[in-house]
Amino acid sequence: MPPGHDGREWDFHKDAGLSVAKYFQELGALIPQLPYSALGGIVTIFLEAFAEQRTLFVFGNGGSAASASHMMCDMNKGMSDVNASKRPKVMALTDNVPLMSAWANDSGYEQIFSGQLKTFVKPRDVAFAISTSGDSPNVLLALETARESSALTVGLAGCKGGRMKGLCDVCAIVPSDNIRMIEDLHHAMMHSIFTAVREGLLMGNTRNTLARAASF
Repeated sequence: MPPGHDGREWDFHKDAGLSVAKYFQELGALIPQLPYSALGGIVTIFLEAFAEQRTLFVFGNGGSAASASHMMCDMNKGMSDVNASKRPKVMALTDNVPLMSAWANDSGYEQIFSGQLKTFVKPRDVAFAISTSGDSPNVLLALETARESSALTVGLAGCKGGRMKGLCDVCAIVPSDNIRMIEDLHHAMMHSIFTAVREGLLMGNTRNTLARAASF
């Protein structure tokens, strides 16, 4: 019997609906607690990097790997109406499976993102980490590599941010230890970042957009 029903017989149609409603109520209660200032800081960093024609590298594990690929897709295809000279350069380190498997097999799984960054990252590029726990070894190593290369580091995390928080110039943390809700809100946060960045690039007025983002 599913938990939380106090010994009652499980009525699928009624109780499933209550469980679904409860999930969304709890998810909704987290929204006012989101770190809006940190999200504005991430928008600012992205706009500055894109103004300098720098590259954004995004990465994560599991569901966060899917989020990284989703972010890359949005930031590339979703900016198709932006002037070609201003479009973001975004690369998801989660998408080259042969390369990831080579690093994992030959050097260890913790190297799968760091190894790629050592090849591609340049000063003032941006490393964007996504981790529900904030403690994934390969994410942490990638952030360390980015910092060693004088790149900027930002991230989305959950719980209390883990060790990742200390390795990010800006880290937006969902204040929850529920992995599913963290992932849900990470997607919403990424869409909010995308929307703000796209607006800034379409406006073509980076200074005003940066000022507004800073007060997000």
